[in-house]
Amino acid sequence: MGVILDLGEFIEKIKQAIADLQKGKFILIFDDDSREAETDLVISSEFVTPESIRTMRKDGGGLIFLMVSKEIANKLQLPFLADMYANIENKYPVLKKLVPNDIPYDAKSSFSLYINHRDTFTGITDIDRSLTMKKFAEIAKKIETLNDGAAINIFGKEFRSPGHVPICVAAKNLLEERKGHTELVVSMMKMAKLTPIGSGCEIMGDSGKALSKDKVIEYAKDNNLIFLEGKEVVKAWKKWSK
Repeated sequence: MGVILDLGEFIEKIKQAIADLQKGKFILIFDDDSREAETDLVISSEFVTPESIRTMRKDGGGLIFLMVSKEIANKLQLPFLADMYANIENKYPVLKKLVPNDIPYDAKSSFSLYINHRDTFTGITDIDRSLTMKKFAEIAKKIETLNDGAAINIFGKEFRSPGHVPICVAAKNLLEERKGHTELVVSMMKMAKLTPIGSGCEIMGDSGKALSKDKVIEYAKDNNLIFLEGKEVVKAWKKWSK
């Protein structure tokens, strides 16, 4: 059972999480017991370093990925992988057999392209993945005022695909539509007035499952990190987006 905070404590907790993101610190976000029941180590992609990737790799152990707002995804015309597969399944019949129509915690996968920056070598090292993520955040800032064609040209000059950094795209209406880590993280970045792109990794345990919430809270205390539950992010977002 989570700790029940009064309104003042809740506001201070959210403010601290925002301040930490703005300083380039990690925060921890647990989605929900009725969803994945997983906690992600999260950092603004603007501040990713090789050390950040190492922390996610060593302390997280799950998939290290980018979470991107729908606005940025639309500007770059990033497709959902599931839609791409559906469009070419007649040519590759195996894709018909792999339709992700039985995800136990969600209606649709948010995965898009997997990318590497063109200055990377293999793309998988801490240095390479941090470069890809940081450069993606930089590109997102550059293309805000550009038309889609110009934005795509810049994207293509900087990145190649397939690569080692998966992109997940947030739902258009964020937490009104879906309450996955992608939406929770993008919402936090927007509240922090950062480029709405986050880098994250699920925290795995030695049991073969996700690290339990109680143990994640211990990890947060030991490392002076803010731990947020999805419902807290939703509550803050509703207040912020009024």
